[in-house]
Amino acid sequence: MTEQLELVSEMPSSSLASTLSGSQECTWKDALAGELEQPYFTELLGMVEDARASGTTVYPKNGDAFHALSLTPFGEVRVVLLGQDPYHGPQQAHGLCFSVQRGIRPPPSLVNIYKELVSDVSFSPPQHGCLEAWAQRGVLLLNSVLTVEAGQPGSHANKGWERFTDRVIRELNSRKEHLVFLLWGAYAQKKGAFIDSKKHLVLKAAHPSPFSAHSGFFGCKHFSRANSYLASHGLKEVDWSLPAD
Repeated sequence: MTEQLELVSEMPSSSLASTLSGSQECTWKDALAGELEQPYFTELLGMVEDARASGTTVYPKNGDAFHALSLTPFGEVRVVLLGQDPYHGPQQAHGLCFSVQRGIRPPPSLVNIYKELVSDVSFSPPQHGCLEAWAQRGVLLLNSVLTVEAGQPGSHANKGWERFTDRVIRELNSRKEHLVFLLWGAYAQKKGAFIDSKKHLVLKAAHPSPFSAHSGFFGCKHFSRANSYLASHGLKEVDWSLPAD
């Protein structure tokens, strides 16, 4: 996890980053100042390293836990999609919530996300489930917990990741304006309960899981509503399309 820590602490400013107070650029390094040196965070990284050293398979692979922050600079965030836990199956997780690596069949929740996109905006579902294109366009695909042991969902919950990702959300909430937060399911809605709905658009719906998608996710139109909100504030809309292959 050392390389991941360095990735966040040394992340460069984006040339397109929005500014604070007129001229001061804000990066993840600025926003998370002090958090990476907290004892809990050092212990958390040590726990993950020890698990790997003992032979335990931990997802995502070493170097990808902070992939969401790497692909979406602080200044370019327009939409925040909150997930819970990384996928715990082989070759799935790569540091972006709901997204899987290329070559892996889209999981059921992502299939339902694609269905909603088709009904909401102009969207052609790809055969893959990689959402990196969204991340590169300003959609922060953030899980609450950033690592998990193979075949053990929730195995790294309550170890410190939630505190770290809470800090990420709090900094976005306080430093930026006119973001769109997509909170799908009770877990995400509880985690994002403190988000200021006067400064940002907070959209809530059922989780896209097959067990709950028909209870309020299908038909929520969050993708078009997000773009309408951004456009109303003079901000660039999100291109929700994905490469075909």
